[in-house]
Amino acid sequence: MPAPRPSAARPAPRGLRGRLARATRTAPGRLRLAGAVLAVLTVAFGGLTAWQLETRAQAAERVVSYSQPLSQAAADIHRSLADADTTAATGFLLAGAEPKGVRDRYEQDLAKAAKLIADAAARTTATSPAQGSLTRLNQQLPVYSGLVESARADNRQGIPLGGAYLRYASEQMQTVLLPAAAELSATENGELANDYAAAKSVPWAAYGLAVITLGALLWVQLTLFRRTNRVFNPGLLGATAAVLAGGLWLTVTGLTASAALKQSDREGATPLRALNTARVDVLTARLAENLNFVARGSTSKYADQWTKATDHLSGDVPKDAPADRRAGSLPEALRLAPPQARQALDDARTQYGVWYDRHGAARKLEIDDADYQRALDATVTATDSPTTADSAFNATDQALAQAAVVEQQRFQAAAKDVDTDLRTAAAAAAVLGLVAAAAALRGLGRRLAEYR
Repeated sequence: MPAPRPSAARPAPRGLRGRLARATRTAPGRLRLAGAVLAVLTVAFGGLTAWQLETRAQAAERVVSYSQPLSQAAADIHRSLADADTTAATGFLLAGAEPKGVRDRYEQDLAKAAKLIADAAARTTATSPAQGSLTRLNQQLPVYSGLVESARADNRQGIPLGGAYLRYASEQMQTVLLPAAAELSATENGELANDYAAAKSVPWAAYGLAVITLGALLWVQLTLFRRTNRVFNPGLLGATAAVLAGGLWLTVTGLTASAALKQSDREGATPLRALNTARVDVLTARLAENLNFVARGSTSKYADQWTKATDHLSGDVPKDAPADRRAGSLPEALRLAPPQARQALDDARTQYGVWYDRHGAARKLEIDDADYQRALDATVTATDSPTTADSAFNATDQALAQAAVVEQQRFQAAAKDVDTDLRTAAAAAAVLGLVAAAAALRGLGRRLAEYR
């Protein structure tokens, strides 16, 4: 019987797979492979953590230096335009007796709006969705101011066409300029929300890699303990401590940064948006009040506009109703306001009540008594009379402006150093990753030295 033929030897694998297979057949090879894996994992942990923290830091920086300022600038454009329209109507009603302060306020509003539009256009890219709104504002603002000047010139000469010019100018403001400003504000608020979300995002990838790296370090240490019966490896313990420190720094900084950003949103950005809405509603109501006198009873359009604006501002519930039952932009601004701004908003609400009552009294003079001049004098005068509707409106507007200053300060105080803290943590994570890699290689190098 012939002897069985020997089986052909299985060829050894080649390439990277072959080298890895040969390396893992010996203890030194396995140690070298473990060192390479741990070095890659620890460096990758440090690099990924640093990158994710830097991404959050950039978003936090945009919130403070770009998104929120642009959001507030858009709101200021809206308010400045509405105030210019209101002030133009006030000056028109006073005609030749127009005080210099009223004219100066109108010109300052237009100059501020023009500057803010130019600044916003310079800070946005050509593909930004805000560019369309900014272009319309930039083109239509000179048209509006030209119409107001025509109205003013005709009014000073006693030409009745001046009132028509002013009403047309105001219509352009309300149908073209203010909608463009509102669109710009909505766009910038969306950008701010996106940057807030990016700045507060949780770096799950860094946490996941930290868990994998710690698991690998513990597995290597447990394997060494089983094979060498040595409890501690100082290098691997140092690497583990470095990764733990990086993860802890990541967690603490992430939590404190998120808390600071939430505070800046809660006490600054969100209350400011509500407050800006209330301020525009106040100006819209004041414009309707003035234009009603410009129209001299020829239309009920502006009386209806007053009712709509005041309903949106304070709702139609009784004034003595509990705060949680009140609707409208002014109660909403008060509910969202930080404690530091509530006194100013309380003052604004009180002055608005005075203004509302004085408007009602002037309306009674105009409608019930058919006394246009007394109604006008009860609304606006060339002197700083403390008993007019204009005086109460100014007090309301000033109190709202004080609250806006406080809320802007609260935003800055909460958010100003968040990006610096995140960047510090990013640098620390990168250094700790390198330290962990060096410690792991040193710890395994000492074990390798025993085989020489």
